[in-house]
Amino acid sequence: MSPFAPRPSRHLLAALCRDPRHFQIGVLGSLLVYGMVALGFPVSLWEVALLVGTALATQAAAGRLVGVRFDARSPLISALSLSLLARAASPGWLAATAVAAIGSKFLIRRRGKHVFNPTNFGLVAVALASGQVWVSPGQWGSGPNLALLLVCAGGLVVYRAARGDVTWGFLLAYGAVLFGRAAWLGDPWPIPLHALDNGALLIFAFFMISDPKTTPDSRAGRLVYAAVVALAAGGVHFVLFRPNGFIWALAACAPLVPLTDHLLPGARYRWPGGSIARSKAAPARPLPKEEPDHALSPI
Repeated sequence: MSPFAPRPSRHLLAALCRDPRHFQIGVLGSLLVYGMVALGFPVSLWEVALLVGTALATQAAAGRLVGVRFDARSPLISALSLSLLARAASPGWLAATAVAAIGSKFLIRRRGKHVFNPTNFGLVAVALASGQVWVSPGQWGSGPNLALLLVCAGGLVVYRAARGDVTWGFLLAYGAVLFGRAAWLGDPWPIPLHALDNGALLIFAFFMISDPKTTPDSRAGRLVYAAVVALAAGGVHFVLFRPNGFIWALAACAPLVPLTDHLLPGARYRWPGGSIARSKAAPARPLPKEEPDHALSPI
């Protein structure tokens, strides 16, 4: 082999770096370890293993039924996200949440694109059906160091996935809702600032609403969608008085994505490598049967 020829390990590293799902797995896994070790998250290694195993098994079973190749990345991302966010009265409800999350990708679809973010759907569906699953924002604590950690880690992921617009659009719109309400009521600024210093909110903004496969295709559509979700989140939190309003708002607004794509069309996002079709005049080649959209969707 020529000393100037690229080494196979370099090709492997380049392939890993091209696909934003690998960054998601690394960042989510690191945040989970940090939360369990440094913050004392109320989740055990056994529960994490249960979520991961259930998500992988559901992906494998559903993929076999529809005849697609198994890919571990999507269910692993969903399982890590649930490990960070979902808390349940018993392990069985955690497993049910993982099944609902992965199953929704195969069952609830429109024009080759699943409608709901899998993690979001699993949390909302099982919480509504049982009342035994919830999201615990307080487990993250608060403080500028934690917020900086989550913003930096999440910023890397949305940059690689080319979805920073929807994340920052949502945070700006939701911040406007919080500060606008504070100004209307005459509340001091520390109140909305404290509401933004929320680990669950930042995880949602950087790892859930930014899902490339369930956001609108065009940038204009994504910014409109981010603003609508932010307004709905404010309504859920301040009118319906439900905590974690952004989780409920995303589930309620997800069916609007097909309408947004119709009104503000754009090029469909394609895996792997986070590549995006550049022109509607030259559509991307259809994915092979072993790599459909639902098999390779993130969170």
